[in-house]
Amino acid sequence: MKPQDPALDILEKPLADALGERYLSYALSTIMSRSLPDVRDGLKPVHRRLMYAMSQLRLEPTTPPKKCARVVGDVIGKFHPHGDTSVYDALVRLAQDFAVRYPLIDGQGNFGNIDGDNAAAMRYTEARLTEVAKALLEGIDEDAVDFRPTYDGDGDEPAVLPANFPNLLANGSSGIAVGMATNIPPHNVGEICDALKHLIKHRDASIDTLVGFMPGPDFPTGGVLVEPRESVVEAYRTGRGAFRLRARWEVEKLAQGTWQVVVTEMPYQVPKARLVEKIAELLTAKKLILLDDIRDESAEDVRLVLVPKSRNVDPEVLMASLFQATDLEIRFSLNMNVLDADHVPRVMNLREVLQAFLDHRHEVLVRRSRHRLAQIEHRLEILGGYLVAYLNLDEVIRIIREEDEPKQDLMRAFALTDVQADAILNMRLRNLRKLEEMEIRRENDALTSEKNGLTELLGDEVLRWKRIADGVAEIKKKFGGGVLGKRRTDIADAPAIIDVPLEAMVEREPVTVICSKMGWIRAVRGHLTDADQEDVKYKDGDSRGFIIPCETTDKLLVFASNGKFFTLGVDKLPRGRGFGEPIRLMIDLGNDVDIIDLFRHQPGRKLLVASDDGRGFQVEEVEVLAQTRTGKQVLNLEEGRSARLCHPLTGDHLAVIGNNRKLVVIPLIQVPVMTRGKGVQLQKYKDASLSDVKSFALADGLTWKHGERQFTVTDLIGWLSDRAGVGKLPPNGFPKTNRFT
Repeated sequence: MKPQDPALDILEKPLADALGERYLSYALSTIMSRSLPDVRDGLKPVHRRLMYAMSQLRLEPTTPPKKCARVVGDVIGKFHPHGDTSVYDALVRLAQDFAVRYPLIDGQGNFGNIDGDNAAAMRYTEARLTEVAKALLEGIDEDAVDFRPTYDGDGDEPAVLPANFPNLLANGSSGIAVGMATNIPPHNVGEICDALKHLIKHRDASIDTLVGFMPGPDFPTGGVLVEPRESVVEAYRTGRGAFRLRARWEVEKLAQGTWQVVVTEMPYQVPKARLVEKIAELLTAKKLILLDDIRDESAEDVRLVLVPKSRNVDPEVLMASLFQATDLEIRFSLNMNVLDADHVPRVMNLREVLQAFLDHRHEVLVRRSRHRLAQIEHRLEILGGYLVAYLNLDEVIRIIREEDEPKQDLMRAFALTDVQADAILNMRLRNLRKLEEMEIRRENDALTSEKNGLTELLGDEVLRWKRIADGVAEIKKKFGGGVLGKRRTDIADAPAIIDVPLEAMVEREPVTVICSKMGWIRAVRGHLTDADQEDVKYKDGDSRGFIIPCETTDKLLVFASNGKFFTLGVDKLPRGRGFGEPIRLMIDLGNDVDIIDLFRHQPGRKLLVASDDGRGFQVEEVEVLAQTRTGKQVLNLEEGRSARLCHPLTGDHLAVIGNNRKLVVIPLIQVPVMTRGKGVQLQKYKDASLSDVKSFALADGLTWKHGERQFTVTDLIGWLSDRAGVGKLPPNGFPKTNRFT
């Protein structure tokens, strides 16, 4: 029969379903086989395969290392069907003591450095396992874990390592899968062991208690953790959060009262050379005014020298400015998203991660004990046969010499098992000495005692957990002391908030901000005189809008017709000749929204904001500062209404005039202070709208300017009213524009 043509075997299916199935398969492969670590041994498949391949190559801590190319070749040839570059990169990272808290590989040769330089090619470097890796592999040949076929079915590989070391928390992990990611910082193994021992005794221990044993991450590059304890506890409780990590620094005194700052430890995963380049760029751009120079005097240790502009600079303020502007301070995120024992990805809290490790150790203990018990029983069976042979030596020799089927005859004559008969037949003549019989009896007694102990262990859960606790204590003793186990990252209190003046980040110099009516904004050096302001040129069809003398360290507030405030840094405005840039490119100001006012921010002032229907309120100027380009909604507007004005407040009364030429004077105390809202009715209108307002001190009188003349009216009895009054016509001499200026 002719086989069916594969091209004719077509399965009709919606494209969305077909793509969905294939993308789901890809996503699961990425999650399970590449990006997320196993909570039990803390390893991804590539790392696990590296460990197992090196153990098969007998690259023990006490044996000579082999070329990394040999290791990588074995890994990609037997276990990991991927490129050699990715495997070598994984190997290199496991050998870098500045990347991994407890290195799993002892590398010889150039394995990169903290500056960010790459390792040498794999043909030049050599590697072997460390004692930590040996602990992870302990019991691998004793049926401690399950094995699965390799990708080509030509061999087996471990699904997980026995892991007699809490590797997930000790070394951390990071990875990006499809739709999920993980990021776990390294911790101190001595502290982990203390938490594990407590959890063995108190399975329902609180996160707060566990954090008492594990106060925070312990990064290989040191540094200072300045995250508040409440935030640390919350991060470990939810499995998600972030830790604030700073470089370690100290002030070094010099001659004649001068000083310099020396950075001795870098934040984790921050390349030193790139950081120096970044700081140098900021110095060139005059963004670090308090800093004069930076020098990298590092050798084997880290030594970054920061030279202040003046000895009068406060070191704390200098460092606060650098922490804000550079990676001398970082936020290291925590996302404990791992594969659990059932290979299900989920975010675990600290107690769940610790308990998963203990449960794995319990399972490994049971499996190794059963494996050893089976070995002992097999050996005792053989020893029993040997003892029978020694007791009946002459008859055994006769049967072997004379009988055609000595095995069967031995089994019948002495009630031996198949294994015992084979052992007797394979026994060497030299073992027939009396001394060997004594050795066998001693071995039999020792194995019987060990068997009884293992039987008791397997039947008593309390005894098993005591054995696990002893194992955890042994881990702490072996890896928690000395140079390797000493905590490197200090736990400090959350730093006091240091108000870093903008002068520390931007060079202060006088400028004049020019914004046209069409919203083209720029800054020119110096403060323009009245004559210079008249000479300012604008684009065709455009004209003067706002001209504001200020400094580069100032902030500008933009009040728009939609009731929003926007904030602009003067130092970020375009400089030089030309017409500038549209302000709408710097803030999210719609084309249908107009700029009502533009002025320099002065902390401590109060503003009056009002809409065209005469509603308004007072607001503290600091409350209108916007942190993003989308602005901050302050004045809420009814449909069809728009913001009319923003007025700095002084005095105790408020003069309000509408375009119906009605003036009312109201006490300022009747206008509430708010942070957001519609406000209250300042003046009531019928077929009219708000034109202008002015705040003043009633005792000084109300002033306005008309042409070249200045008018002042002190007798305002006829216009005084509570808010929401209609008002009456203004005094003689008031401008026809219904504006106070």
